[in-house]
Amino acid sequence: MNPHSATIGADDAVLNADQLERIHAWWRAANYLSVGQIYLLDNPLLREPLLPEHIKPRLLGHWGTTPGLNFVYAHLNRAIMERDLDTIYVMGPGHGGPGPVAAAWLEGTYTEAYPEITQDADGMRRLFRQFSFPGGIPSHVAPETPGSIHEGGELGYALSHAYGAAFDNPDLIVAAVVGDGEAETGPLAASWQSNKFVNPARDGTVLPILHLNGYKIANPTVLARISPEELDHLLRGYGHTPYYVEGEDPARMHQDFARALDACLDRIGQIKSRVRAGDTQRPRWPMIVLRSPKGWTGPEEVDGKQVEGTWRAHQVPFAQARENDDHLAILEQWMRSYRPEELFDRTGAPVESVITLHPAGTRRMSANPHSNGGGLLKDLRMPDFRDYAVPVDTAGTATGESTRVLGTLLRDVMAANMDDFRVFSPDENNSNRLDAVLEVTGRAWNAATLDGDDHLAPDGRVMEILSEHTVQGWLEGYLLTGRHGLFSCYEAFIHIVDSMFNQHAKWLSTTNGIPWRRPIASLNYLLTSHVWRQDHNGFSHQDPGFIDHVVNKKSDVIRVYLPPDANTLLSVADHCLRRRQYVNVVVAGKQPQLQFLDMEQAIEHCTKGIGIWDWASSDGGQEPDVVMACAGDVPTLETLAAVTILRGHFPDLRIRVVNVVDLMRLQDDRAHPHGLSDQDFDALFTTNVPVVFAYHGYPALIHRLTYRRKGHGNLHVHGYQEEGTTTTPFDMCVLNEIDRYHLAIDVIDRVPRLRDVSAHAREQLRNALIRHRSYIREHGEDMPEIRDWTWGGDPAFPPDALR
Repeated sequence: MNPHSATIGADDAVLNADQLERIHAWWRAANYLSVGQIYLLDNPLLREPLLPEHIKPRLLGHWGTTPGLNFVYAHLNRAIMERDLDTIYVMGPGHGGPGPVAAAWLEGTYTEAYPEITQDADGMRRLFRQFSFPGGIPSHVAPETPGSIHEGGELGYALSHAYGAAFDNPDLIVAAVVGDGEAETGPLAASWQSNKFVNPARDGTVLPILHLNGYKIANPTVLARISPEELDHLLRGYGHTPYYVEGEDPARMHQDFARALDACLDRIGQIKSRVRAGDTQRPRWPMIVLRSPKGWTGPEEVDGKQVEGTWRAHQVPFAQARENDDHLAILEQWMRSYRPEELFDRTGAPVESVITLHPAGTRRMSANPHSNGGGLLKDLRMPDFRDYAVPVDTAGTATGESTRVLGTLLRDVMAANMDDFRVFSPDENNSNRLDAVLEVTGRAWNAATLDGDDHLAPDGRVMEILSEHTVQGWLEGYLLTGRHGLFSCYEAFIHIVDSMFNQHAKWLSTTNGIPWRRPIASLNYLLTSHVWRQDHNGFSHQDPGFIDHVVNKKSDVIRVYLPPDANTLLSVADHCLRRRQYVNVVVAGKQPQLQFLDMEQAIEHCTKGIGIWDWASSDGGQEPDVVMACAGDVPTLETLAAVTILRGHFPDLRIRVVNVVDLMRLQDDRAHPHGLSDQDFDALFTTNVPVVFAYHGYPALIHRLTYRRKGHGNLHVHGYQEEGTTTTPFDMCVLNEIDRYHLAIDVIDRVPRLRDVSAHAREQLRNALIRHRSYIREHGEDMPEIRDWTWGGDPAFPPDALR
């Protein structure tokens, strides 16, 4: 069998002879360019015999999935032109990177983005040389690839990204190729459920294409080895009607795939028309299952071992083309089998029969505006966050639920932006106290409903599914295609998406250096139900370490905020929702808590990101005896309570209270754009007095951020020590020694002039800790003096306040 023949009987044809010839020619061209990227440094059109010096010294990349990806791309191009479709291409098998690069070059988009990669022989040589080469581009689908919204560095997110792109894009079709290796991941398995959250009247359409080529690096794939009946039951159980295309004869496969694709697009059109006419029944969406050989059209055999159709085709089918004459001959024979002289003219440009297969302008999938979403992004219409202020007449005397207050702001942001803003949560927005948004929209839901269900609606804009991966993937796809959103999550379980955050942060950092990539809206995390208020759920729900993970990323894309009360949270949220090209992490509790700053104070404090709270300090502008610093709502409360204790015992003690909202202010300005200069840092914290720092998370991070500061040796951080259980809120603080009593004792121990006069105060603090432990074990709640504590305004609290 000639793997590159493309003839079929007219009685069985869906494509006419011209269509078939053009599709096959485009596929051959894309495959040729893909092989060239993996292997060649020079001689791109094989106009002379292939020599060892034409071969790259290090052969990197993945061939096995690439011809299937190119095959699908060619057929989508035909459909786009015939039907004038608005389509983007999400490639789950990300290491098929040579394919989309080849497609973008054939479509001319690559040259538009990178003028030095011209559509001629020299440009082709540059295209080949840069692939997986120092100073070039990665081997997978990456930000550098025009038309991509999906980083190919990890697997599992093709469908969730595709659905995120489709939300609120009613005319968009997202073709999402799911690799059969990718289909084994948990995130991908959960994301099949996304079709229950699509509103056909308002949203676009995802067309899943499950690509079964049988193998991963060495192992077979599960879905390729189960029976056809079992696979069919699985996909229908997910809510799809699958169309099957399988074989290895290109002629037959072209016709079969064209037939299946037309049937899917016809079905999508029928569904859209029916729903827009008023049918409310959830549709069963079409999908395609493409079963093709691994490394299709590649060498059948190398060194006496089968390659095509086996795991050996997964990466580089043979790796000694530079050193082994037999391998070199196989490579030349392989590349010449695509007949490049028929595909590229004398200058090296694609011939007319190839370039006429792709659509024009922005209908090209590599140039579709949705794949460069910053170009479509509009600023949010934002209400004035000051209008949602919590009244604060006296600091630390009234309580409020910070995230519930934020919910009222988000409600009105939603109401003003009903086509490009959504809130996402795996834990339910109600649990995170953001339920005010349900006053203007429902929860997106297109499955069955029952009497008594709460705010379920096909056109809802609150996105809830108990899969952190799926929620993150939806939001990323939504942002990357030019919209805005917010992701609220329990703090301990945001770790589930650590690797997804990694990839998104890397995408942002990379695109900062790609001029044609337009900035997108920031990815905003609200971490609530945090470590200090997970006393009821216990140790499993207590982990503030996501901040440490985030801070590992480049400083040009990450920001971390710890607002201590509702008004600072409002100010921070307004700032984050307006920003572009960042990952913003905001940590704020949802439980009732004391409020400290009125709105004008909050704005001033958040603008600085860090500052002295004069109303809580007693240094009077002089050098303090101690600096008491805090970052986070509960650490702030406990610090202020410790201040009242200390000032009651030692009225002449000079205490400076420093509160941190923007955590990156602690880093120096050489390491982070928000970092303080050494002069400003030293002015706040001094260089020679002890600093007792109560921090929301793991103490080591504060030391890491400040290790280059002059006074770093004076810094003593209290934070989470991996001590936790099911207990009371205050006991969580005690177990980890960030409570008021431990903080006060630490100050006493570190201020030299207190050591000889503090015995009675120290004893009372220790006794208070003993009483606390006894009380909670008998009553099951914190002592009244803890539960009911407020900032009294008068610093002269008597020592017997502890009795």
